Amino acid sequence: MPSSTAIGSGRDWRERLTSAGIDALYLHIPFCARKCAYCDFASWATARGDALSRRYAEALERQVEEVSYLGLLTECETAYIGGGTPTFLGEALGGLIRCVTRCAPMVHELTCEANPDSLSDAVLSDVAAAGCTRLSIGVQSLCDAELSELGRLHDAARARERVSAAVASGLDVSCDLMCAIPLQTADSWQATLEGVASLGVGHVSVYPLQIEDGTALARRVGDEQPSWNSPDTQASRMEQAQSVLESYGFRRYEVASYARLPEKECSHNKMYWTGRPYLGLGTGAASMLTAEGYKRLLEACPQLGPLPEGMSRARLKVVSGREEIARGARLSSLAFEEEFLTERQAVAEDLMLGARLACGLDAGLVAYARELLGPSVDETLDRLVREGFLSDALAPTQRGWLLGNELYGELWDLAGDTETLSRRSA
Repeated sequence: MPSSTAIGSGRDWRERLTSAGIDALYLHIPFCARKCAYCDFASWATARGDALSRRYAEALERQVEEVSYLGLLTECETAYIGGGTPTFLGEALGGLIRCVTRCAPMVHELTCEANPDSLSDAVLSDVAAAGCTRLSIGVQSLCDAELSELGRLHDAARARERVSAAVASGLDVSCDLMCAIPLQTADSWQATLEGVASLGVGHVSVYPLQIEDGTALARRVGDEQPSWNSPDTQASRMEQAQSVLESYGFRRYEVASYARLPEKECSHNKMYWTGRPYLGLGTGAASMLTAEGYKRLLEACPQLGPLPEGMSRARLKVVSGREEIARGARLSSLAFEEEFLTERQAVAEDLMLGARLACGLDAGLVAYARELLGPSVDETLDRLVREGFLSDALAPTQRGWLLGNELYGELWDLAGDTETLSRRSA
């Protein structure tokens, strides 16, 4: 029988489903100088200095303060300000960071996303002074023609210069890269990977481009999947990234994430993959709360309604628009999409997400799953090992990395009833 090498107990994981606080906070900034051709995130092209972006940031500050008053941030360990383009806020970004550090004093990692075109020296200095510890910079490519096809505002020279400046500032720096994109070749991808790896960053994230409906890129390519984005090309590019980055001393710790040292891994993203509760604020932001955490949020958000009977986990998505948030400001003004999971679904979800990590499934999680779901757990894990998706240590193999959707689907199916309860609050 396969077994995990991680240390834990079923009781530890059951306690995670009953804690009231959150471990991670996410804030979404929906403003950009220009919408990229591939982007389907909640973001909008906005004139620099637009008053709406300032009012929106101020509204998020008030909501963070409300969450703090509820006691949800007492043990919060990480925070992440994403987008959109957070650095597009300019000075207002520093104020938002200071609010987070004041309201969540236990946060040890605070990441801001940044684009090279808006990461000025002034913004870099301000976010560092405000309490940011980590930058995630959207480089995507170091080929000017590829950047143009993606609709990015920066060129390769600007990306190199701004990443180098961020590294010199003393902040932890991560770069996002995108593969299987228009005009990309194996040689140009090699040059991008080597170029970024040589800039001194501690972390690199690599994602195959997903052509999403409704985007400018989707309209451009039509119904047929282009050869530069085929499944085989995506797999080849991801394997190439692993080979190159490992040759530069990076270690793959998650399907799309590489770090030079364990302490350079993204603690915030690991919260998502290890069943830790988190709260998202801002338009389009997602949350995952325990039943007790949901009940506590309900004190400030009566529009959510009572927790449905028999549910152990709540997933929320803010559907209020940026203007509504800036105008309403308070948590009670937000509209949400809600999804609720039973205990069986929650543990199956944790198995699915945990299979993204190179360290393998946590022994405590597996023990908890066995207690709750019975012999089907070992039957499924044995089959996944035999079929080459997992190693004997229950870590994803190369096949598991490349065919992740098949692996994750098998683990999610352990819940039995995979249909979740959904509703919308106004």
